[in-house]
Amino acid sequence: MGCCQSSLLKLKKPSADVIGRGEHSLDRKNHHHQNGVDSSPADEFVPPFLEFSFADLKAATNNFSIDHIVSESSDKSPNVVYKGRLQKENNQRFVAVKKFTKAAWPDHQQFADEASGVGKLRNKRLANLIGYCCEGDERLLVAEYMPNCTLAKHLFHWEKQTIEWAMRLRVALYIAEALEYCSQAERPLYHDLNAVRVLFDENGDPRLSCFGLMKNSMDGKSYSTNLAYTPPEYLRDGTVIAESVIYSFGTILLDLLSGKHVPPNQALDMIGGKNITLLMDSHLDGKFSTEEATLVFELSSQCLQYEPRDRPSIKELVAALVPLQNKSDTPSYEMLGIPKREEIPLAPQEPLSPMGDACSRVDLTAIHQLLLVSHYKDDDGSCELSFQEWTQQIRDMLEARKRGDMAFRDKDFKGAIDGYTTVSYNS
Repeated sequence: MGCCQSSLLKLKKPSADVIGRGEHSLDRKNHHHQNGVDSSPADEFVPPFLEFSFADLKAATNNFSIDHIVSESSDKSPNVVYKGRLQKENNQRFVAVKKFTKAAWPDHQQFADEASGVGKLRNKRLANLIGYCCEGDERLLVAEYMPNCTLAKHLFHWEKQTIEWAMRLRVALYIAEALEYCSQAERPLYHDLNAVRVLFDENGDPRLSCFGLMKNSMDGKSYSTNLAYTPPEYLRDGTVIAESVIYSFGTILLDLLSGKHVPPNQALDMIGGKNITLLMDSHLDGKFSTEEATLVFELSSQCLQYEPRDRPSIKELVAALVPLQNKSDTPSYEMLGIPKREEIPLAPQEPLSPMGDACSRVDLTAIHQLLLVSHYKDDDGSCELSFQEWTQQIRDMLEARKRGDMAFRDKDFKGAIDGYTTVSYNS
């Protein structure tokens, strides 16, 4: 690809100026970054990784209603992502549910193992994976729901809501930090990294979707976007390596600079040693630092080098991006132009009554004792009306109710359930 051999930058590694500004500015690092896999823990409210039933996810998405679709499918990537809300009494959080095609992952165990591997990751720079479903032929992933859309929508579709320059720099850093965390956690491969994979949470903070840490199918392609954005080594022989992710990160940097999805070769040829403002998003209207933009463009150019060995490491990219964060104290929601999330205090929990406690534990013996103490009795005295006027169905219901009552008094809970179920079914 000629774009990566441009005379503008023939750097095999990031220049001393580009990377040095990060390495010699460690004292300027703000709270956004610290080295180490566990340096950026996930939100304390991220639930543990779970296996969901298909019924759970069907209920959460209203039977996978088209009204709940948040990402459209395509021929190249036919899997669909839905917005859902869990229906458990103690868990009604919003989730993103990715539903794979039936034939995507035929091996039940392989899908479960892959999902479990991704589910171990927990970081505040990720939209974390919180569960999966592997029931019959169904294959689904469940992740934290990010309510403020994708970077692609903010950059390419909402021209009247332009992302300010400082926020674009924050996006670059946060996604680099997410990739650094994944790399250090021994999950360095990310499939089809692009602006659609960058999501904004309820606070407006950018996060990297966990869905890209798994392929769309067991034997599927790692890249489904236009070939113009695909790493050269993948085009050559289908190889995906850690450096391939760096290449894709370079395309995201171009997106942030231009506000358009510009193919790498076109972007580099457009500049050709001229002023960086030729590439910049016109909606920024000069509201950016030319020096900072030039540095980001240089980083992008290095990421897009043809040979994988000539690209910078993710650690070097983070080090170069940290000093560029010049509005560290401004919350993301303010820069993104979205309302501040209001914290709703949890209602104080009233202590459960003895019956409520027994029901929450499904303790049938305790329920039985409590009902006896409260003088529970059956309906023997209330069934003295003229049976001959009643239908056979009513008589059957009363008989079933009596059988349930008798079984309950004898602590035959299975018999009681059977009797009461018959009554419920016929009523």
